[in-house]
Amino acid sequence: MSGLVRKSFDSPEETRPFEQGKGKLDLVNLENGPVGRAVFEPGWRWSVHVKPIAETDSCQASHIGYCISGRMVVAMDDGEQQEYGPGDFMIAAPGHDAWVVGDEPCVMLDWQGFADYAKR
Repeated sequence: MSGLVRKSFDSPEETRPFEQGKGKLDLVNLENGPVGRAVFEPGWRWSVHVKPIAETDSCQASHIGYCISGRMVVAMDDGEQQEYGPGDFMIAAPGHDAWVVGDEPCVMLDWQGFADYAKR
């Protein structure tokens, strides 16, 4: 394998749309696994726009991510919640819901939890 790799979210290897046109997940595949950039449109909520795809009661992905723009609240099944915004690093264990806050899309990078996220 080469010592350098170049990938771009402008030409992702896979795109997974969310329900009702409320955003999408673009993936690039690296040797250590996929990295995703998700755009969550205003009004997006995991329990409405991804739950029908995942077929689980809450999101069971473990996320390690970074918020580029917009704002999102992640609420754990036990009630703990945190709001994330631009420049915030995020770790979220399995068992949560999430939603966009405000009228700006939330753009997140995730290098752990998107391998099977919103996969039909």
